[in-house]
Amino acid sequence: MFDFLSNNKIRFILFQVVAVLIVAYVAYYAISNLNYNIERLGIRSGFDFLGIRAGFEINERLIAYTVDSSNLDAFYVGLINTIVVSVIGIIFATILGLIIGVARLSSNYLISKLAEVYVEIFRNLPILLQILFWYNLLLIVLPSPRNSFDFFDKVFLNLRGVYLPKPIFESDFSWVLIAFFLGAFLSFLIKRFFSKKHDETGIKQRTWHYYLLSLLGLPLGVYWLLGSPLHFDYPSLQGFNFDGGLSFSPEFLALVLALSIYTATYISEAIRAGIESVDNGQKEAGLAMGLTQTQTLKFVLLPQALRVAIPPIINQYLNLTKNSSLAAAIGYSDLVGVFSGTVLNQVGQAIEIILMTMAVYLTLSLLISLGLNFVNHKMRIKGLNE
Repeated sequence: MFDFLSNNKIRFILFQVVAVLIVAYVAYYAISNLNYNIERLGIRSGFDFLGIRAGFEINERLIAYTVDSSNLDAFYVGLINTIVVSVIGIIFATILGLIIGVARLSSNYLISKLAEVYVEIFRNLPILLQILFWYNLLLIVLPSPRNSFDFFDKVFLNLRGVYLPKPIFESDFSWVLIAFFLGAFLSFLIKRFFSKKHDETGIKQRTWHYYLLSLLGLPLGVYWLLGSPLHFDYPSLQGFNFDGGLSFSPEFLALVLALSIYTATYISEAIRAGIESVDNGQKEAGLAMGLTQTQTLKFVLLPQALRVAIPPIINQYLNLTKNSSLAAAIGYSDLVGVFSGTVLNQVGQAIEIILMTMAVYLTLSLLISLGLNFVNHKMRIKGLNE
């Protein structure tokens, strides 16, 4: 009767079906038990709270928001702040990590040891302590608004943050953006054309001026023809503080600084491991062909090293994004602080709010992984491991 169980394929499928049924039953039981307890305790549920008036101010915001805005608007403010911190942190961590990673392999003893000391110090300190350290240091070191550090009379830095010119876009600026994307598409076609020509003839041509013309010349030409549909609102000192412009708080600066410095240590080690994985003969061949040390690093070593380094770098980008949730320790208005903190304390619907917050971090992490895995796939050596 049970002879079919002797078939490995049928038994394999049967075990998987049983496993799925067990998981589904456990999930059903957990959700049913949760709903029963919510009704029994009279806890309010649902997402109606998103439309309720928030009733609190958020100082750091990039979209329109007042105390009369809804809890959903507060969610958007926190989400945008989290994304901004993560993106800027990833950019700085990547640049710093690349420099430190290459410096670790420098033939100059002092540069190599300084890079090693940097990595060993900041990698072995808890990220929360580093955030608190940089925040308190900025508050002590930076001057008052009246004595701000002044950069070309356009950018100001003081203990209340950094003040930048704020771009004001007119409606015609959309044509400049269209011209930019059209230029990017033209660059893609130019790259394909010259790559194909290189494969057919073996002759490599200089193409940088074509890219410059399509990516910068075309948008700048449209910008000039439309009469400069972009101007800037510059910050100016009014009384005891600056007015106008675009400002970022000391909390934001401390958070970006700490996340970048901490994550750069791991990225630098991934870069170093990637470069060391490249056979030394590749470097010798590059030098033998007449390339300089810099050209050998740029055209021979790094392209191969990045194939090894990208997977661990993806993990560090994900860690940086998740570590941004520690912003609440210094009062920065990120998603956790605004939505899972203030809004949760007001409406008390923990399950819905925590689930929404978790869904945001999960989505951001998956998008980062998807993007970098695509880059990793495009950089693979054709014909290898296929």
